[in-house]
Amino acid sequence: MTSSPQPAAACATDPVTLAPRYWVPLGVLILGLAAVPLQWLWGPALWLSLVVSLFGLFLALQSALLRLTFTADALLVARQDTLLRRFPYSEWLGWTLFWPGLPVLFYFREQKSIHLLPMLFDATALRQQLQTRLPQLSQEN
Repeated sequence: MTSSPQPAAACATDPVTLAPRYWVPLGVLILGLAAVPLQWLWGPALWLSLVVSLFGLFLALQSALLRLTFTADALLVARQDTLLRRFPYSEWLGWTLFWPGLPVLFYFREQKSIHLLPMLFDATALRQQLQTRLPQLSQEN
């Protein structure tokens, strides 16, 4: 019996761009809209609803425009085709995804700064890339 060749796994040097996910922006938008009926109990609830809903729309726009790309030596953040920021792995001190069952925040720390990003991209692919490229820095349980 012969076995068919297995497809080669993606190499840690191959660039990988994460797909956008709209769950967090949608959840924030729904939370904002759910606060509208509270205006009958608390007058400023309408303003709170407006601010939270606008933030949800802002996150949805960012989900559509921003891309995270993992390369052999750095995490790249781009808006469409324009590179915004480059985070070399050599400067990372740690990373974690908050609330692993329902990830909504991505945290990583560099030598000079701390970054906390809303989960606007595929959390499963993000975790896989981080574990492949920076397994020793994981702060997840």
